[in-house]
Amino acid sequence: MTDFLQLFFSGLATGSIYALAALGFTLLWQASGTINFAQGEFVMLPAFMMILGMAAGLPLWLAFIASIVGSVLVQGWLFKHLVVDPLFKFGMMPIVVATIGLSITMRNAVRAGYSAEPQPFPYLFPDEVYNIAGLNISSTDIGTFVFAMVLVLGVQVFLAKTVTGRAMQAVAQNTESATVLGIDVPRMIFYTFAINAVLAAAAAILVTPTYLAKFDMGASLGTKAFFAAIIGGFNNSRGALLGGLIVGVCENLAGAYVSSAYKEAVALIIFMVVILFKPQGLLGQKTERKV
Repeated sequence: MTDFLQLFFSGLATGSIYALAALGFTLLWQASGTINFAQGEFVMLPAFMMILGMAAGLPLWLAFIASIVGSVLVQGWLFKHLVVDPLFKFGMMPIVVATIGLSITMRNAVRAGYSAEPQPFPYLFPDEVYNIAGLNISSTDIGTFVFAMVLVLGVQVFLAKTVTGRAMQAVAQNTESATVLGIDVPRMIFYTFAINAVLAAAAAILVTPTYLAKFDMGASLGTKAFFAAIIGGFNNSRGALLGGLIVGVCENLAGAYVSSAYKEAVALIIFMVVILFKPQGLLGQKTERKV
C-alpha cells in the first residue's frame, strides 16, 4: 500500500505538468477555436531560453522571467499574428496543418541551432526526501504539484472572478455577442495566447530538470497533454486539470504494476476508452452544431 501511495503522489506531480499544457489546449480552443499541435514545442522552447539565459550569467529565477517574456512575444503575439490570424478565415484544417509544421520546424531549428544532445537543467526545488506518514515523498514532487496547482487554480480564479477573465469567457462563448457588448475581442484572444505562453514556460521549468532539455522533449509531452485535454473535456478548462492528473497517476501505476513498456501508451488507452463512452470528455458539455 505504501508503494501504491508513493506512486500515486508522484503521478500527481507529473499529471499537474500535463495539466498545465492541457489547459493551454482548452483555452486556445475556447477563445479562438484553435488547436495548437505545437504545444509540446511551446514547452520545449522556453527550456532552451532559460538555458541560454543561465549561460549568459542569469540566475534561474531571472532566466525564468526572461523566458516568460520571450514566450509571450514569440509564442503568444507572433504565433497569433503570423500563423493563426492569417489562416483563421480558411477554417480549422489549415491551422492544424500549420501548427504541425511549426512543431517540426521548431524541433529541427533547436537541434540544428543549439544541440541534439540532452542538456542538464537545475532543479527548481531542493533535492530532499520527506517521510510523511510512512511515505517517502521528494520535495521536487511536492513543489511541482503545488506550483502547478497554484497556476492552474489561479487561471481558474482569474477567468471566473475578474472583469478581464469574464470578458475572455464571453468571447469564448459567443464572439459576435461579445463584440456587440463592446468587448475588445482581438485583445481578449491575445490574452488567451499570452496565458498559454506563460503556462508553457511554467511547464518547462517543472519538467526539464527530470527529463533534461532536448529538442524533441515536447513531442511526447504535447501528445499526452492533448489526450489529457480531451479526456477531461476539451471545452472545459477544469477538465484539463482532471485529465492531466488522471494520465499522470495512471502512467505511474501502469509503469510499476504492468510494464514500463506500456507506460507511454496509457494516455492513448484512457483517451480511447473515454471517447467511446463519453465523447465530450469527463467534464465536457455536449455542443450542438447545425449542418
